[in-house]
Amino acid sequence: MIEVLVVDDDIRVARVNAAYVEKVPGFHVAGEAHNAAQALDRLATLPHVDLVLMDHYLPDETGLSVVQEMRRRGHQTDVIMVTAARDVTTVQAAMRHGAVQYLVKPFAFAGLRAKLEAYAQLRRTIDDGGEAEQAEVDRIFGALSASSEPELPKGHSPTTAELVRRSLMNAEGPLSAQEIAERTGVSRQTAQRYLKLLERTGRARLTLKYGDAGRPEHRYVWATRA
Repeated sequence: MIEVLVVDDDIRVARVNAAYVEKVPGFHVAGEAHNAAQALDRLATLPHVDLVLMDHYLPDETGLSVVQEMRRRGHQTDVIMVTAARDVTTVQAAMRHGAVQYLVKPFAFAGLRAKLEAYAQLRRTIDDGGEAEQAEVDRIFGALSASSEPELPKGHSPTTAELVRRSLMNAEGPLSAQEIAERTGVSRQTAQRYLKLLERTGRARLTLKYGDAGRPEHRYVWATRA
């Protein structure tokens, strides 16, 4: 699990964001904080925090000030800025202080989900270790700059894409195109087409199930479960 600290001065917003985080497979909310002092205290006392969702407008300090203090204290925890601050100066400062993503309020669940999924992909790439060829470097920077939602190719339905995505996310293990078709009510060919799209965009991973004879069965698993 990727452990997340949610920092927002508005308790209600913090709880909504925390609920959003919990809905994304592979993520867990380690705690909440509602000002800069609390955020630094949580980082010092919680057993483990991988990622901070950081608001910028806090009552005692700015979110960027918290990030600076984190680094000064030796905390290398990753940060995604989640804030209404949209001036270029703040965005640029966030980048310079090492924020891996920047999400502007207000946003829907899909926006945060996409940022978290891109972050999970980045973590998997880095955790693999070794040396990076140019293609691997491009994958890392691509994850950092991932947009909220990839644009669907012509002929693809957002409704069908969401049905397939949710079925795969909620599954306990890999599923075949036929199993996705049965769960969503679409044809096997349609399910296969959308599964291949999820695989190409890095949101799903292909696994192979070998039987006694014939070609192996293609099965897909949501990327944060792989």
